[in-house]
Amino acid sequence: MMDADDTHRYDDIINLPHPDPRHHPRMPMEKRAAQFSPFAALTGHEDAIHETARLTDKKMELDEYMKAILDYKLQEINERKDPHREVSFTWFQRDRKKAGGRYTVSTCAVKKIDGVFRKIILMDGQEIFIDDIRWIEAD
Repeated sequence: MMDADDTHRYDDIINLPHPDPRHHPRMPMEKRAAQFSPFAALTGHEDAIHETARLTDKKMELDEYMKAILDYKLQEINERKDPHREVSFTWFQRDRKKAGGRYTVSTCAVKKIDGVFRKIILMDGQEIFIDDIRWIEAD
């Protein structure tokens, strides 16, 4: 409980002006506000959460029948080399950060089929490993 003396305890200083520091200048308002701004206590934590939540697909294995069809289509493309003939490849692109990847479609003319390294080099410079191809569509 408050006494009557407690209510008048600071009457002598209540109307005085705010004291200015003698030895250093006042901090500007924008710098004062910065000291109360939020900060990331765990740097990179939010990025790690987003990366973990990002889904990847599993590479599907082809049966012998599908492999034979793809081999036939690759032979046909190799025999009919045409720098203006566009071919669409549905292939598995491995993820650089985590297990799995995603299926993507690349459409471009074929520059070279490299049987030694088992890859296809497209005219735009992109390289696709033959073992990663799921389907080929050629006109």
